[in-house]
Order: sequence, then C-alpha cells, then structure tokens
Amino acid sequence: MAILGIEEKEFFASGHRACAGCGEALALRHILKAAGEKTIIVQATGCMEVVSSPYPETAWELPWVHCAFENAAAVASGVRAALDYKGDKETQVIATGGDGASFDIGLAALSGAFERGTKFLYVCTDNEAFMNTGIQRSSATFPYANTTTSPAGKVIHGKQEAKKPLPFIIAAHGAKYVATASVMDLFDLKRKVQKALAINGPTFITVFSPCVPGWKIETNMAIDVSRLAYETTVYPIYEIEDGVVKINQKPEARKPVEEYLKLQGRFKHVTPDIAVKIQKYVDDRWAFLESVDGKKIFDTLF
Repeated sequence: MAILGIEEKEFFASGHRACAGCGEALALRHILKAAGEKTIIVQATGCMEVVSSPYPETAWELPWVHCAFENAAAVASGVRAALDYKGDKETQVIATGGDGASFDIGLAALSGAFERGTKFLYVCTDNEAFMNTGIQRSSATFPYANTTTSPAGKVIHGKQEAKKPLPFIIAAHGAKYVATASVMDLFDLKRKVQKALAINGPTFITVFSPCVPGWKIETNMAIDVSRLAYETTVYPIYEIEDGVVKINQKPEARKPVEEYLKLQGRFKHVTPDIAVKIQKYVDDRWAFLESVDGKKIFDTLF
C-alpha cells in the first residue's frame, strides 16, 4: 500500500544505529521504497553499512551484499551478470555508497561499470566527507568546510579545493540517465529512482544527505539545511537525460549562501571575506548550469 504516493512497506528497518536525524538513512529508506522488493542492494563500506549490520543483526529487508569501499560497482556488475545468466530480467540491482566510496575510493570501479554498460543504478548518498572514519575531507567536501584532514586554521581556512563534479563525470561516460536529488524532496527522489531503474543501462543518482555530527547541526535540521542548499543553489537539482541537461527546480529567489553556512558548525570559522569567495564559487557554478540547461552536451552510448 502507498500513502500519498510513498510505499508503506519498509525495506530499511527501524532499530538501526544511525545518528538521530541522519540524512543518509532517510535517503536510503526512501530509495528502497521507490525500488520495491524485487531489488538486490550492493553496499559499500561506510556509515550505512556499519549502522545497519552489526552481527548478528541487520536492518535490510532485501537481499544485501556488503563489499569494500572501492568495489561496489564491480560487485554490482557481478550480481547483474548472474541475474542475466539466470534469465532474471525483473530483479533490479542498486549499488550504493557514500561520497568517499563514490567520488574517491570507488571511482575506478564505478567508471568501469559505466564503460561496460552494466544495467544497474548507482546511488551516492553525499554527506560531503568520510564521516564513518572520522569526518575526513573527500573530493565531495564543500570548499572551506572544516574537517579533521582539512582543519580551519589561521592560514588555511578549511578545504581549499572545489567539489568534484561527479554527475558530469559520469554523464561523460555515455550514460542515458544521471541526476541529483535531495532528502528535502522525497517525491522527486522517488521519481528519479524509478526512472533510472527503468532504463536498460547504467544510471547514477547522487542524493544530498546532511550529516548531523559531521556538519555540526542539530538532529532536527537535515531537511532545513537541505532546503537552504537548494534555495542558495549550493546543491542544484537537475537531470542529464540522453545527454541533455535539465534543471528540475529553480528557487523563486536565490538566497545568499551565508544563510546556508551559518547553520553549520563546520563553517563557523568563515569570515565575511571568505563568504564572498564562497558566494562567487556558487554563483559561477550556477551560471554554468543555467548556460547548459536544455542543451545536449554529452553523447549517450547505452
């Protein structure tokens, strides 16, 4: 049964050990609802693996395979090959990992699976750092964020590098469907998961998933922070379908980035002059996205 279009049955059971207010757990719960019971999950090491599977317990109500940080997409490829060998075209395969397992450690396996044209969905739950191992920076970490390996000091004010544009990198592999989503809009997330699973080829979705301890926010703030990320265009919501970029939602009036930053302890060191730099960074990326909106910028292969 579905309530307001959302499946009532739970495939990611309560009682797991995720932090109260965890955006990543919320994302996974609704990704599985969108996918349904004929689904096999391949899970990279990370927060969601640790909190969901302390032996002998599990929160997973679907077939689930745990693998290393670096090989979720490769294991998913093997699962898909086994299903194809058996003639099973109904069962879907979803590989999932955090930004550390997706943007960084697992990028080679992810790239390989897309180069081979494996039919599966890869979902990156993006909380912008290696949270499970101590809040270390990843290539998904937002500029100037304070992490344990990009600490904010008097000379270096947090992470100095731009966030890696992983959706565009994956789209450049020839994928028919790539999208961004956020826990602020679970109906949009559901639609994108189901659209991705209906495609005969590799697909990719990255989901904005605030982390309570890593971002130093209150346990009731994940949705508010996610909404501000959208309203400031820190995290745009778009699709790249058949090589065409489409911005799905545009804020009626963009809010200044400072409103997003001030809610998070990881940015408490940000001074007005740094805030200006961050605003320009966000403005430039948004201007680029708007410039390609509605345009075909990638060839599709699969």
